[in-house]
Amino acid sequence: MRSPVSFKYLDIVASFFVVILVVSNIASSAKIVDLGFSIFSIPLVFDGGTILFPFAYVLGDVLTEVYGFKTTRRVIFTGFAALVLTAVVFFILGKLPSEANWSAETGGDVAFNAILGGISYGGIALASLSAYLVGELSNAIILSKIKVKMKGRFLWVRTISSTLVGEFLDTAIFVLIASAMGVFSWEIFWSLVLTNYILKCGIEVVVTPFTYWASRFLKKKEGVDVYDVNLRY
Repeated sequence: MRSPVSFKYLDIVASFFVVILVVSNIASSAKIVDLGFSIFSIPLVFDGGTILFPFAYVLGDVLTEVYGFKTTRRVIFTGFAALVLTAVVFFILGKLPSEANWSAETGGDVAFNAILGGISYGGIALASLSAYLVGELSNAIILSKIKVKMKGRFLWVRTISSTLVGEFLDTAIFVLIASAMGVFSWEIFWSLVLTNYILKCGIEVVVTPFTYWASRFLKKKEGVDVYDVNLRY
């Protein structure tokens, strides 16, 4: 396999992957959305990052399908580093003194901590980082293994199968740790788990045609289609 630096589109896909991770994590701490209806008496409530985060899994599927697990793992850890940096920056920003006029007009540190401070709060940072690593790595490993077993056929089977497992682990770990650390109320625990999981999986299923198109496009343009045969994960 060629070196990652020799690929024309890998850096572009990886960059979008990392940006999606950072933006979705900021959105997660910024707002909780209530759709106003319930499933089995469980209100459909989700954090703001749920709208964008599933696309990280879509790009993760494309990366694994085209470039293989080793390359995807490198991108996943790059994303992890970016999330750590984001948390550190917002933590430092929250500790710096506020300008008087800005505080009077916007609500100052109280507003900042309520809306954006969550991204650097220990509970949500730990929840996000732990869930991200477990979910993304599980998703990539499962897709990689199924691709070899199915000899590259039925892409939709491996993308959906890996998503069902990866998104479940990501959602459950994130909400569990965040609730245990006091970020979310236990009263909305099942609402967040159920809604986040349904939306994340639903979005990836809907955009499956894009996953097919992107995978075929990159395989053709990059001249690569990696099978992780006998790979030690």
